[in-house]
Amino acid sequence: MKNYIKSVGALTVICAVIAILLALTNSITAPVIEKNANAAANEALLIVLPDGEEFTSVDLSSYELPSTVTEAFTEKNGGVVVKLTTSGYGSDMVIMVGVDGSGTVTGATCLSSNETLGYEKTYGESAIGSTVDTVDGIDVIAGATKTTAAYKGAVKDALNTAVILGGGSVDVRTEEEILADNLNGALPEGEGEFESVFVAEAIDESITAVYKAVNGKGYVFVVGEAFVGADADGNVVTDVDDAVKTAVSGSVAAIINSEITELDISGYEMPNQIEKAYKTASGNYVFDLKASGFGINGDEYYNPSGEYIKIKVSVTEDGKIIACQTVSQKETDGIGSACEDVSFYSQFNGKTEADYGDIDAISGATITTNGYKTAVSKVFEAIKILKGEA
Repeated sequence: MKNYIKSVGALTVICAVIAILLALTNSITAPVIEKNANAAANEALLIVLPDGEEFTSVDLSSYELPSTVTEAFTEKNGGVVVKLTTSGYGSDMVIMVGVDGSGTVTGATCLSSNETLGYEKTYGESAIGSTVDTVDGIDVIAGATKTTAAYKGAVKDALNTAVILGGGSVDVRTEEEILADNLNGALPEGEGEFESVFVAEAIDESITAVYKAVNGKGYVFVVGEAFVGADADGNVVTDVDDAVKTAVSGSVAAIINSEITELDISGYEMPNQIEKAYKTASGNYVFDLKASGFGINGDEYYNPSGEYIKIKVSVTEDGKIIACQTVSQKETDGIGSACEDVSFYSQFNGKTEADYGDIDAISGATITTNGYKTAVSKVFEAIKILKGEA
């Protein structure tokens, strides 16, 4: 029995000694292991921010950042490394961007992707040296516009993230969210639901776009940078000067009283781009067009959608465009799809046969832009045909 007790005691002592030794070993090796792990993590971050030191992970929940941002790290010299996930030609393109304390991109690399042409592997080099003010000037690569445009967008998001983490302010809302907020602010009675109005009658030239509340409570007019609300009777409800009030009130009346009648064009040899033609009570013309953009013409890199860009254009009898609007499109998402943005198609407003081509092209979407302009040009020819002048 005594020998048994001695054995148990010995084992207890041995276990205690082992535990002490393990604890001692852990206290010595843990910092080394942690240091090595941090060094490995830092090595990945140093690829895009070579001069970075002492990186610290950022709690993203504390900030309102672009939706592409998945991780962010700050370092002691004021630099930031941002990891982002975006969609190019394929989905889940993961990009890491380094930004130094002065707000300049020091490196950008694609960690993984499902792209087909491989341009994302080296495109990050073109972003080095860019800033918030110059990032829009980075050229996308012809033939890989969707991939490189998405990459460029991620770099821009990284730069904006660096500004926000540095205590600055950046509006990270999408264009759709900004538009919705402006419309709601101008006419709260619209209850957040608006639809774009196609204008068939001449209205004040200062107005670039018109939206109607779906519930019928009124309209919102875009005048320069201002969004001006008017009720259904044409009374301006936004605090603006008298000149703007007069322009908006008169425009509401023109829109409410607008009437158009479809014309029978079956007996005319119309350009292929003209699908339908109408005439308003005041003598203006309205045309439904189909434009052969990228969706029809395509290129050797991507499969075209096989869809035309559908456009509606109103024109005065003497050939001055009143309004132009993209009705539908299936162009390359994020590139040619910009033809549906008001900022693009409103450029044709006020144009004539002499200057309709004087517009800013869509970056990286030459086929879309040219097809769109060609279709718009046909309205002038159509008017001459309908008037018996051609």
